[in-house]
Amino acid sequence: MAVSIIMPRQGQSVESCIITKWMKSEGDLVNEGDILFSYETDKAAFDEVSKVTGTLLKILAVEGDDVPCLDLVAVIGNAGEDISAVIEQSATNQTEPDAPANKAEEKPIPDVPTTSPIQGETQSYGGELKISPRSRAISENQMLDISKAVPTGPNGRIIERDILKLSTEGQALKTEESERAQKSSHGQFKPLDLSALNDISVGAFEDVPLTNIRKSISKAMYQSVSGMAQLTHSFSFDATNIIEYRKQLKSSGEKFGLENITYNDMILFAVSRVLLQHKDLNAHFLNDKMRYFDNVNLGMAVDTPRGLIVPTIFGTNKMSLNEIAAEAKNLAKQAQAGTISPDYLQNGTFTISNLGSFDVEHFTPIINPPQTGIIGVNNIQVKIRLVDGQMIPYQAMGLSLTYDHRAVDGAPASRFMQDVCRSLENFTAMLAK
Repeated sequence: MAVSIIMPRQGQSVESCIITKWMKSEGDLVNEGDILFSYETDKAAFDEVSKVTGTLLKILAVEGDDVPCLDLVAVIGNAGEDISAVIEQSATNQTEPDAPANKAEEKPIPDVPTTSPIQGETQSYGGELKISPRSRAISENQMLDISKAVPTGPNGRIIERDILKLSTEGQALKTEESERAQKSSHGQFKPLDLSALNDISVGAFEDVPLTNIRKSISKAMYQSVSGMAQLTHSFSFDATNIIEYRKQLKSSGEKFGLENITYNDMILFAVSRVLLQHKDLNAHFLNDKMRYFDNVNLGMAVDTPRGLIVPTIFGTNKMSLNEIAAEAKNLAKQAQAGTISPDYLQNGTFTISNLGSFDVEHFTPIINPPQTGIIGVNNIQVKIRLVDGQMIPYQAMGLSLTYDHRAVDGAPASRFMQDVCRSLENFTAMLAK
């Protein structure tokens, strides 16, 4: 019996995914557990594993297609089996219950504030034309007439390659018109003589297309810097207390069933407590208003093979240090493996980015809009201070706060960091509070 293979829904906020690579071809034998295809959102990449054994009878969405979640992408069955009814049924009924495609991967998501409507809905123009969100954004940016695009996506949907083809055709038309205009104004058109450049060698090179995740990161970083009044203040604090506390945890934490608690976990804990006393930094700037949050949802920048990903630890202010350490490690592991749900990559209220392990002494972290601030964690350095006329060395950790000056002034931003530094200098005392 033929089995429908649909595009999974990875998280409640994802409306479509792009197929990046098919591991099987039509006619191939598929065993249960084989990887059928790889696909990605703008945040993470996934593999779709076959849950049945049979023959891959039909592929309905090719590499590069932006496929709505729960749409049919392939059919597996017995060789020679008639699957026309399956395809016809899929074409006439694309709306299915909004439920996770893989029940085994289903995980409850904490209630979080919604900052904007979901942007992934298929757009319909004139009741007929359907276009993917990514394609719509490209067409609007280049001011293209989408009615002239030839749809090649599933069910007559305009996808990214259709818009790129339309753009290329438009550029070719402009070039042709320009050449005709030059001919008419100067007589016979003569191309530029580029023979003098023939001896110039640019060397060997390779053009590699950006991944969708890299495109998303690039767009987000550019929009953040160009759309905000970002300013960075640098601080340092005496790290003696947290260094000694971590030594104690490493020597005896396992006896009490504790996680491997790191300096970063301690910073997450301290910031989550201090933020609630500085509401302008536990907020979203929404152009004409500020949105303040009662709880802290800390974003945690994670370096992955696919690029920078920022999972959110929801309700960090309600968690113990050990719970924060466990959740941070769990989310980082999922992010690095590319299996994290996109629902955990949004709705943060503040972010921490740690480059201290790379011996970075100072940097200016970029805010994740619409958040109003981000702390960059630097390395530990030996500094000198004067105590009773004596120069005493101590270990200091650097912190860099970047904040949106549209939402927060320099004085309150600095007071926030003073409180963070004071809390970390007296970390064990803060734990008792």
